[in-house]
Amino acid sequence: MNLQELEKTARALVAPGKGILAADESFGTIEKRFKAVGIESTEETRRAYREMLFTTEGIGEYLSGVILFDETIRQKASDGTPLPKVLENQGIIPGIKVDKGAKDMALSPGEKVTEGLDGLRDRLAEYRGMGARFAKWRAVIAIGDGIPTRRCIEANAHALARYAALCQEAGLVPIVEPEVLIDGDHSIEQCFEVTEWMLKTTYQQLYEQRVELTGTLLKPNMVISGKEAPVQSGVEEVARATVECLLRSVPAAVPGVVFLSGGQGDIQATEHLNAMNRIYKGRLPWELSFSYARALQQQPMEIWAGKPENVEKAQKIFRHRAKMNSAARSGSYTEELEKEAA
Repeated sequence: MNLQELEKTARALVAPGKGILAADESFGTIEKRFKAVGIESTEETRRAYREMLFTTEGIGEYLSGVILFDETIRQKASDGTPLPKVLENQGIIPGIKVDKGAKDMALSPGEKVTEGLDGLRDRLAEYRGMGARFAKWRAVIAIGDGIPTRRCIEANAHALARYAALCQEAGLVPIVEPEVLIDGDHSIEQCFEVTEWMLKTTYQQLYEQRVELTGTLLKPNMVISGKEAPVQSGVEEVARATVECLLRSVPAAVPGVVFLSGGQGDIQATEHLNAMNRIYKGRLPWELSFSYARALQQQPMEIWAGKPENVEKAQKIFRHRAKMNSAARSGSYTEELEKEAA
């Protein structure tokens, strides 16, 4: 493991004004999202869609990295250039999602544990050879009646730590993603409690697996009310609760926190990130950035709709969303800015 190289990559991924695009939807997820906007999910439509995103002019100004799916890292643009190379040509670092998905946890109704450790060492070596420089593994924690349980929290934290150790051994920066889900009617206080518990357990496990935190990134949920909660927290409240929770749980050695959007609306996700960076400017040990999927892609996907003639328009909207989140990195996003570029 070359720690210096890992640290350099981790820092490049949270460079000022830049964030990460998560374009690593599994077959099931992309099919669901395509279907909703009337696109048939085939290998060719998925390839064309991602090429449309990755070839957007000037996108490297706002994106530091893109997380790819196994199929995507093997695909080529229409001119024959491998998609990871298309990203590199834009100054963007290619990454790869390596988990095999969250499966039902045995004897633990309503809870999931992420699989994919078997054979991971060999897969990481292959991805490194294909140009990937970082990886991602997602654990999902649900809040509900009597859940999460300690066994679910610990099983997921342990798997995240083992994945991270294997990544560093292979020369890849691990993005550690413990996601407390937004689904449910829980309060922001409950979300805070479970997020703090999950983060503290995860960092204890990372320590035990000898993972070097300076060569990692954290991809957490924001601390937010459940989607069905009768009381929805405002932007400032979410920003303060999220940062307070991170300050209690995330070691200062971690270079950056790249939030997931996790079911928030695209503007909402931008506003929350912006408020955190505005309120706490210059006072935090880590960079606060983004690693969004839907919050960057929803509008471009709707506009593109699988039609070549819509590519330019879709790219324009994609660039706009990336630019808005880039502004949120420094707390300088405003409603005026949102309207002006739109």
